[in-house]
Amino acid sequence: MLSPILIYLLKGVLYQEDSLWPELLQLQSQVRDSVGLLGLELYLDETEGYAFLRSRAAQEDEPNLPRLVVRRPLSYPVSLLLALLRRKMAEFDASGGSTRLILSIEEIAEMMRTFLPEGSNEAKKVDQVESYVNKVIDLGFVRRLKGQERMVEVRRILKAYVDAQWLSDFEAQLANYQSYGAR
Repeated sequence: MLSPILIYLLKGVLYQEDSLWPELLQLQSQVRDSVGLLGLELYLDETEGYAFLRSRAAQEDEPNLPRLVVRRPLSYPVSLLLALLRRKMAEFDASGGSTRLILSIEEIAEMMRTFLPEGSNEAKKVDQVESYVNKVIDLGFVRRLKGQERMVEVRRILKAYVDAQWLSDFEAQLANYQSYGAR
């Protein structure tokens, strides 16, 4: 049935482990046609096992439609965390390990340590990093492991959102901030 798939996709990401995945694969052309009427397109990555909707670029003969998919501005620490997790995923993929990248909150705090302001209270830093991780969990890029609250799995969808263009834009912003701070 098409309706449950469309509703699920309008709410967020559909993963391979979700029960609707096989139906999505069967009905993907109908899903594409349906969401196309709303100015959206289906992004489906069968290899990585996820699908989501994104705004479609307006065609020349089409009017500009209002955005249905919300863009959320990210704070510097959350953007930094996403960039670091994306780099870690690239290293993980290059090493030929398993398909799941699992990290502890402490490992993530260590990755971010050099980018955070100096401070003497390590526990406070870890708590701060955990709040950034919670934001990234809310965004759907990582999830906590059941029964292991200090461990998270980095979701493969991060690769679709944090691509080379995103990283380039983020690097340009950092350079802009640095030049502004040097004045």
